[in-house]
Amino acid sequence: MEEYPGWIRRGEQVLGWLSTLCIFAASCALVVLVTTFGWLVFGRYVLNATPTWVEQLALLLVCYIAYLGAAAGVHEQTHLGVTLFCDAMGTKVSAVLRLFNDIVLSVFGALMMVASLELFQFGWSTMLPMLNIPESFRTLSALLCGGLVCIFAGFRALSRFALMLRGQSYIDGEVV
Repeated sequence: MEEYPGWIRRGEQVLGWLSTLCIFAASCALVVLVTTFGWLVFGRYVLNATPTWVEQLALLLVCYIAYLGAAAGVHEQTHLGVTLFCDAMGTKVSAVLRLFNDIVLSVFGALMMVASLELFQFGWSTMLPMLNIPESFRTLSALLCGGLVCIFAGFRALSRFALMLRGQSYIDGEVV
């Protein structure tokens, strides 16, 4: 097996770090979510004073957990990847189908980012009830996810294409 070109190795390290950061942020949001729901139950049944802001915070945190987790899943190739046909084909056809899949995912991420940017701008003047922060913070998670999906899948497509030009295939993190 041949070695990766240096720019692919460095790019994968940076994107791996970014994916780990997404997982860390989603994990922290999950811990905050569970903790605040514990406070909700304690406040409702022990103090008899329900903290109503918890439900709005939960809606916000679930958006970040889901979107950041989805973006990291695209990087790790465990989310939004259709590999049934790729696995059934030969190496050359499989490489082309995987490249096509990465291009489609990258375009999807770019479109998601553009649409979310419009929602982000639109919601800046509206406040989330109980939290008193702009509604745009909820759509920021979709904006980030779209951008990250575009970057993760786009870099992988670029890497696959560059290796195809060298007569190599990039399948599941290995140069073949």
